[in-house]
Amino acid sequence: MTSEDQQTHGTGPGAEAAIRGTARGTAPAPLSILDLATVGSGYTPAEALAATTTLAREAERWGYHRFWVAEHHGMPGVASSSPPVLLAHLGARTTTLRLGSGGVMLPNHAPLTVAEQFGLLEALHPGRIDLGLGRAPGTDPATARALRRGRTDGPDEFPQQLAELTHFLDGDFPAGHPYRGLTAVPKGEGRPPVWLLGSSGFSAQLAGRLGLPFAFAHHFSGANTIPALDLYRSSFRPSAVLSEPYALIGVTAVAADDEPAARRLARSAALAMLRLRRGTPGPIPTPEEAEEYPYSPAEADFVDTWFENVVLGAPGRVADGLEALRKRTGADELMVTSHVHGHEARLRSYGLIAEAYGLTASVAEASA
Repeated sequence: MTSEDQQTHGTGPGAEAAIRGTARGTAPAPLSILDLATVGSGYTPAEALAATTTLAREAERWGYHRFWVAEHHGMPGVASSSPPVLLAHLGARTTTLRLGSGGVMLPNHAPLTVAEQFGLLEALHPGRIDLGLGRAPGTDPATARALRRGRTDGPDEFPQQLAELTHFLDGDFPAGHPYRGLTAVPKGEGRPPVWLLGSSGFSAQLAGRLGLPFAFAHHFSGANTIPALDLYRSSFRPSAVLSEPYALIGVTAVAADDEPAARRLARSAALAMLRLRRGTPGPIPTPEEAEEYPYSPAEADFVDTWFENVVLGAPGRVADGLEALRKRTGADELMVTSHVHGHEARLRSYGLIAEAYGLTASVAEASA
């Protein structure tokens, strides 16, 4: 059954409201966070997960709209290998923040398993869960094979997997389907909105055809951002979920006291990405390691190119850079990520960005 054969079902009258974010403070668009439970050199995964919990609580207090965690495997610098487990933990320690997967790599999982996990999350934290789905493995080929244990469906079968998952979430397999009598339990009155994630045109076009919200990974595929968003909008068909396109972009943003300090922090993330692309992932290096690393000319070029998609500097400069990016891409929402070494530096970066937009003040005013 192809994606074109499927009807995308919503969660009732509030489906579109659950997707579209709320801009706070002086921000012209909603601001959200993508977190990887960053494990820096010298830190343990337990410390990284505790820092992510603190960040989620602070993000709620500051006024960020949503907080997503990503699925990665075999990467010592990323502790978020299981988004559903981490989201359950974060949901128990926050009260209003939207929480979601950015995303679950669907080819790694049986659709029924994902439907059950996110049905359970929705039951635990009703009205606060987003289900973001990706079609990449989120890891190297060997680890992907170990995860799937003989399953043959992969990225090319993503539309079929998505259709099956959607039917499990909605409980509406058609008559004659082999799964007609199966139910994903627990299943409440509502269910999490489904988002498609991507770094190319495939998921952009599929999200458009199905009338789903789309999240693009600008932070590691900046050259494809505008073409993919254009394709999403031109392919869009109104659905029970959305009457008009809704796209967010993930963007690396690092705020510090000034531009040199922010760039120094960001170089840790740049070296971590270089090592990942080279097939030798590890914990996020310290700024000192990044400064002392002997870059070859090709590696220096890679880092320079990576920095082209980073917004960094003093808080006001970061806010200006994010707004310029929003205008250039037409994104409806910005999801910032600061995958840098040091939990304090990471927390402060997000706090400075919130401060630059007056998010904290707007939250205080709303609760007064």
